[in-house]
Amino acid sequence: MTAQETIQVRVVQKQAEAEGIASFELARVDGAPLPPFSAGSHIDVHVPGGLVRQYSLCNASHESHRYRIAVLRDPASRGGSEAMHAQVNEGDVITISTPRNHFPLHPAQRTLLLAGGIGVTPLLCMADRLARTGADFALHYCTRSEERTAFAAEIAASAMARHVQFHVDDGAPEQKLDLAAVLAAPGGDQRLYVCGPAGFIDHVVNTAKARGWPQDRIHLEYFGAPTQDTSGDQAFEVRIASTGKAYTIAADTSVVEALRCEGIDILTSCEQGVCGTCITRVLEGEVDHRDMYLTDEEKAGNQQFMPCCSRARSKVLVLDL
Repeated sequence: MTAQETIQVRVVQKQAEAEGIASFELARVDGAPLPPFSAGSHIDVHVPGGLVRQYSLCNASHESHRYRIAVLRDPASRGGSEAMHAQVNEGDVITISTPRNHFPLHPAQRTLLLAGGIGVTPLLCMADRLARTGADFALHYCTRSEERTAFAAEIAASAMARHVQFHVDDGAPEQKLDLAAVLAAPGGDQRLYVCGPAGFIDHVVNTAKARGWPQDRIHLEYFGAPTQDTSGDQAFEVRIASTGKAYTIAADTSVVEALRCEGIDILTSCEQGVCGTCITRVLEGEVDHRDMYLTDEEKAGNQQFMPCCSRARSKVLVLDL
């Protein structure tokens, strides 16, 4: 598997957007236009310290002179957000990937966008695109407080403003999100997009399903995988179809890590089961799916899995490697 194409970019602007949130405007070092992208796309950012993290592009998708990302400083993260805030500054040159889109915007008569906190970033790009094309849509943007609401002034001054409703946890009762009402009419050609913390997404998706929204009309993107209970994990065997060789995956080791030690590299990015980079075909065996990327139907099909986080229910998994 080949690595994602990379680009050298300069941080032309770093700006505080809200409490704990900074935006980074990136432009090519050589001054050339950046590769095109579509609403919902993200890039891999090579963070100081050897980490690679994914950040959604939140600027308008027709722009080619810049990419813009926003990063929430999360002390509980695995170091990426801390490094971005503390070590990446204006003028720095960093490496990024070309854009990828696992969260594309589909045509619809009406589109609902629901953002939780920093999950607004891909939905901002979607809202800009929908506003520019005259589409019927609404963006509900939920945050803890006004101080934690990134891009509020920018949204208010934009063409999407009349489509956006802000909901803050510490605000007046009448402005809080009435999710059941927002999702009450799933009929017609409507689509729902939701992004944010796992708890927020689960609440929205469960409410939508209870209101009769079809699964194929609900689109989501997690910004981090929920903590897994690994107390019952056991060792299992992975067999490589191309060579027939088998390797033991210890209870406390991922498939990616174990195979890497054997000289078998699987392209990874987030290593949390969120981005889909490491998706691998399963030829035999039963998967214990722990990712947030595959749909329920894809998991039930048992034909592919994420070796960065998922494991085996059977004693052996045969992989198409």
